[in-house]
Amino acid sequence: MVLPAVLVVASLVVLPVIWNAVLSTRRVRLIELRDFSFLDFEFSSRNYSRVTGVRGFWETIRTTFYYAIGGTVLSVGMGLWAAMVVKKAFIGRSMVRGLMLFPYIAPVIAVTFVWRMMLDPSFGILNRWIVDAGGNRVNFLGSRDHEISLFGFHQTIPLALTTVILFEAWRYFPFAYLFLLARLQAIPAELEEAALIDGATLSQYFRYITMPQMKGVLSTLFLLRFIWTFNKFDDIFLLTGGAAGTKVITVSIIDWLRGRGDAGSAAALSIILAGILGLAVAIYFKWFYSEDQAE
Repeated sequence: MVLPAVLVVASLVVLPVIWNAVLSTRRVRLIELRDFSFLDFEFSSRNYSRVTGVRGFWETIRTTFYYAIGGTVLSVGMGLWAAMVVKKAFIGRSMVRGLMLFPYIAPVIAVTFVWRMMLDPSFGILNRWIVDAGGNRVNFLGSRDHEISLFGFHQTIPLALTTVILFEAWRYFPFAYLFLLARLQAIPAELEEAALIDGATLSQYFRYITMPQMKGVLSTLFLLRFIWTFNKFDDIFLLTGGAAGTKVITVSIIDWLRGRGDAGSAAALSIILAGILGLAVAIYFKWFYSEDQAE
């Protein structure tokens, strides 16, 4: 009965992974892929040494982690805030609930174009507001670092990376919002009534009742969003092309494949990416999933 599903998974998932793993051990140029054969047993780790030995590799790893962690935390946090805002009934709630889904369902090419135009240093509306307020124009997507001054303190921030993280949070918070809203509405009303009778404040209710009830779905959302954000390519590529300190592993893989024509090294880097994500999943099932099941 499960044979059809096994065949589908094997053909669409297992075989491509095996093919990619074997490819990562060969010195194969992109133009030579048509002549690639599994019967050639010349396995080597040179591709892994090549991709990990290039200048900027560890910086790319760090940037990917910053991007994935920042985008995950902000998107889930914004989703939780949005879910709590629309939990209670108010006039126009149905319309607001629908509008909150727009960033997630809109085509990525459209929303990235809008953000690029909005943040353009020459004619973007955000820079127009900054100039009208007496400030200087800012190249949000083209500046690697930017110094900000607040109350006499000076701090340099990775501007382009921060911008794409904010875009990631804005675009994907509706996904978390849908799951969290469903879980919020499933919390028994008796808990809230009992908390109010006992004199609990809103912050106490949120800390001791809402958050424990949300722990399971929050941990799952963090895992899913981290994996998907870690694998993200199109958002950063369309916004910055990986420039200005926003080069992540997926952009680097495309650079090895298309820019350098090195299919073997690109495959090796993709295996490294899969290994990092596999480790993240293992950590989740080791320390978080077991706790959720116990509760």
